[in-house]
Amino acid sequence: MHSLKPILASVCILLLAACSGGEPASDDIIHTDDGEPNPPFYEITNSFGGVEGWMLGTIHALPDGTQWRTSSIDDAIRDADRVVVEVVDLRSGSDIAETFRDISTTPNIGPLVDRVNPEFAEPLMELAEISGISSEQFNNTETWGAALLLARVGAVGEPRNGVDRYVLSRFDDRRAFGFEVARMQLGIFDGLAEEDQRALLEGTIEEWNASRGNHGHLTRAWLNGDDAALEAVTTTGIMADPELRDALLVDRNNKWFPILVKHLEDSGKPLIAVGAAHLIGPDGLAAMLEEQGYTVRRAE
Repeated sequence: MHSLKPILASVCILLLAACSGGEPASDDIIHTDDGEPNPPFYEITNSFGGVEGWMLGTIHALPDGTQWRTSSIDDAIRDADRVVVEVVDLRSGSDIAETFRDISTTPNIGPLVDRVNPEFAEPLMELAEISGISSEQFNNTETWGAALLLARVGAVGEPRNGVDRYVLSRFDDRRAFGFEVARMQLGIFDGLAEEDQRALLEGTIEEWNASRGNHGHLTRAWLNGDDAALEAVTTTGIMADPELRDALLVDRNNKWFPILVKHLEDSGKPLIAVGAAHLIGPDGLAAMLEEQGYTVRRAE
């Protein structure tokens, strides 16, 4: 397993800023290879060549000072009449934290170390200690919730610098919509079978071990517009498990797609700003739009 953290981030790591502690995320600024940012950003046109809207593949945490915006992105933020993000209520940090605690808490569920295979026990204990979260809290936290909390340890950047948050802040005077709400998004994890929840936890541990000394490689891939590296995240490691991939990515894209098309068919031009993993690859929203007859062009 590898590259699990970006998948968790693309789902809801931004929701956990208010309820996770532990080791601070890395504050090292990530630079592009040539100095020019090129995050996944697309112009959507109809069969007549008219622009219907834009899609921005976001990342939910960045180090302070990271330069990611381009003139094309700024133009789309200015020209769009509305924005559609994954979770429109992410600005309600305290409410989201309460929702997370409510959904993820089961009293006396048992020691976290008993929920992984023996080879993961030692690194799990080390990771849990670094997190600063008490063993008592983990004993009352469902396995998926523990995986999400631990996924923040050593992560690059801070959710306050997330692209989603920035984009939403630019639409204070315009309409903002969400494909999901926080409870719905967290409910995806809560609905996983315990076997799959344990796979998430073990994947988090393995990713943390594998990424020591190499933090930021996928953030760099996002800034560089390295679609191949980003697409690999959606098909390898734990995402090679068909049930988990369907639950975390494919099923959600299928639910979002008719909403997306409706926004494109309505008057005005929307900016769609969701985790980059949702846009790329054969199951991504860009490919789905192409099949629907739209032209989706990478914009710089």
